[in-house]
Amino acid sequence: MSAKDTQVFISRIIGLPIVDAAGDQVGRVKDVVYHLRVNTLAPRVRGLVVELFARQRIFVPMIRVHNITTNQVAILGQVDTRRFKKRDTEFLVAADLFDRAVSRDHPTRISDVSMFQVRNREWELRSVALRSKSGVSRFGFGGRSQTEVVRWSEVSDLVMLKGRTAAHIVAELADMKPADVAKELHDLDPDRLAAVVAALDDETLAEALEELPEDEQIELISALESERAADVLGEMDPDDAADLIRDLPNDVAEDLLRRMEPEEASDVRRLLLYEEFTAGGMMTPEPVILDTDATVADALARCREESLTPALASMVFVCRPPVETPSGRYIGACHVQQLLRAAPTLLVATMLDDGLHPLAASAPLAQVSRFFATYNLVVAPVVNDQHQLIGAVTVDDVLDHMLPDDWRGDHMDEPSKVEVNDAAY
Repeated sequence: MSAKDTQVFISRIIGLPIVDAAGDQVGRVKDVVYHLRVNTLAPRVRGLVVELFARQRIFVPMIRVHNITTNQVAILGQVDTRRFKKRDTEFLVAADLFDRAVSRDHPTRISDVSMFQVRNREWELRSVALRSKSGVSRFGFGGRSQTEVVRWSEVSDLVMLKGRTAAHIVAELADMKPADVAKELHDLDPDRLAAVVAALDDETLAEALEELPEDEQIELISALESERAADVLGEMDPDDAADLIRDLPNDVAEDLLRRMEPEEASDVRRLLLYEEFTAGGMMTPEPVILDTDATVADALARCREESLTPALASMVFVCRPPVETPSGRYIGACHVQQLLRAAPTLLVATMLDDGLHPLAASAPLAQVSRFFATYNLVVAPVVNDQHQLIGAVTVDDVLDHMLPDDWRGDHMDEPSKVEVNDAAY
């Protein structure tokens, strides 16, 4: 799909085949999942309902949708094949909107809805096609049918006005940063909190959970049904999930690890082998790793991946295969600033920072913090005794372990908005 043709009417993609990266068909599109946002903000598209050949319907998030054409929808990466179950704050375009009556001068129903790509792999519902009939024909039957395409915000029946039900709160949280979502959850009374947590999607809840004080993390994850708790832990960064699991009773922790996806649980288990206040205990096992034949263009493409934090995207690491942790032999690191100044065809392995040595997994927090200060880093490589890259420590991980245990709680009690005294300027 071209950049100028990013608006898609939902009726045209329902029934299209879903194909994976190899071009094999895995199912067909059955519906589109969205959630509302308050006032006149366009609803955010969460993903697609896909029917597999076994007639089971699953959910495919929009982050996995690579391309939409007139003939098919292409997806990348792994998808969860568990049966789709709609949450209370989620809605389906075809099932909930198509043929729905709306308030207009003449009998009017929704005939179609379009979604628009606002940025890479992020979509919103944009236009609503309305079909209306005016008057009656001379034979006494229905009058002339007319179709009008309007903005979502122009259909008052569809706009969610500001309020404080669980659905409204979830809609308000949709555009907030994780730290702000965490603060909102922190301020809710227990009954309202339970309703909002039940309605939040796993990814949003996981990101907010990482920003809550430790005692609230434990209380919240312990209150979830076991399958849901495992799903939320799987959405968290492995190092944050490992820190949380360390604080749970051993039997609860082991049960949740067994319920997590094997690959996600494996990352967490490896981190649990190290002491919490060491480089190995603080690291993430998913830095940007390149083979020795990777070019600058390859490296920059990896650094542009949406899932990367700014810290992880600031440096790439070159290793012998395999290029997943634990990697083959660690070769060296290259800063993204240097990549930006180099020719796209240049090999990254020829421009490594010779003065930057990796951290040992057993390096204590004091040594790690001095290492960051000495070399002005925001991310640093971590290797094992075999000189394999096993992860990377980011500056936010270091600060999180250096600050007092209750620092997140202090942040929760700060006012949401800062009043500026103009007289001071």
